[in-house]
Amino acid sequence: MKTRFAQPFLLVIAASVCLISTASLAAVDEEAAKATAKRNDCFKCHAVDKTKKGPSYKSVAEKYKGKADGEEKILKNITTGPKVKLEDGTEEDHKIIDTKDKAEIKNLIDWILSR
Repeated sequence: MKTRFAQPFLLVIAASVCLISTASLAAVDEEAAKATAKRNDCFKCHAVDKTKKGPSYKSVAEKYKGKADGEEKILKNITTGPKVKLEDGTEEDHKIIDTKDKAEIKNLIDWILSR
């Protein structure tokens, strides 16, 4: 009787380990994301945990985390340069990121959302 249940149990454990390993492979490259942000002067207007000229990345993450279109909205802001309202109430065009590398952009967005 013990062996009848042992094999399915071991399969569940093995599958869980694979899922955990896959998730860690897809982890954000924090240093690369920070380098992209720094190269594009993102930290001029944004900080990780405090409001500057623009909202903190923490508040951006809170606003969009778990929302189906959150990633898409951040993508639009950093790739199309729409008018954005600043903390002082004025508006200006958001800076367009200097890369077309989809993996680099996705990493930056994932990093922002992970704050």
